[in-house]
Amino acid sequence: MDGQGLLFAAIWGGALLLWLAFLAFYDGLRRPLRRDEIDAFLATLGPRMDETGNDSARLRAFLEADDGREFVMLNLVRTRPGPVTDPASGETREGSEWLRRYSDPFVRGLIARGGHPLFVGRKVGGYIDAWNTGEDPGWSLVGTMRYRSRRDLVRMASDPAFRAVHPNKSLGIESTFSFPTQRQVAFYASPRVTMFLALMLAAALLHIAVLTFGWGGAA
Repeated sequence: MDGQGLLFAAIWGGALLLWLAFLAFYDGLRRPLRRDEIDAFLATLGPRMDETGNDSARLRAFLEADDGREFVMLNLVRTRPGPVTDPASGETREGSEWLRRYSDPFVRGLIARGGHPLFVGRKVGGYIDAWNTGEDPGWSLVGTMRYRSRRDLVRMASDPAFRAVHPNKSLGIESTFSFPTQRQVAFYASPRVTMFLALMLAAALLHIAVLTFGWGGAA
C-alpha cells in the first residue's frame, strides 16, 4: 500500500474508532444495579424522600428493576413566581434564576455521564385535553432528560457536587413531578446516528482533500 493508501486507511479507520469510542461512552457497560448498591444509595437519602412526599419504596422498585439500559425522565415543573429569598444565606433571586443555578450544573453532570436533555420547552397554554385529572397547577416548563442508565442516576444523586446545588432546586421550583420512561417510537436521529454521520462526513472531506492536494502521494 502506498503512502496515500495508508493515509486513506488512517482517515476512515480513525473515524470508525472514534465512533466506536463514542458508542462505548454513550451506552456504557449496561450493568444492572446490584442489591447492595441500591441499599447503600437509599441509606444515603435518609428521610429526604419522605420529607418531600415521595415514596422510597417506589424508587427502590424502579432501581431493582434495572435492565442496565437507557431511560428518559419526563419532568413537569412549576417555577416559583417573583423573588425568592434563601433562608440560609439571605440572598434573593427570581425563582427562575434559582432554577438555573440548579439546572446548569445538573445538565453538565448529566452530559459528563453520557446523558443529555432531549427536549425542554416552556408552557404556552392551559390544558387542551385532560380527562380525570386534577386542575392544572400552573406548570411552567416541561423537560425530558436522557440517562445512560439507572446507575448513572444513582451516581449523580450521590455526587457531593450535585447535592451542594440541590437546595437551589427547592428555591426555584414550587411544584414538580417526574417519572421515567423508555422509548417506543421516536422520529429523530439519535446521537449514535448523528455522530456516525458527522464522523463519516469529516472523513469524506479529508479523503477529498487528500485527492485534491495530493497529500501522501509520491514526491
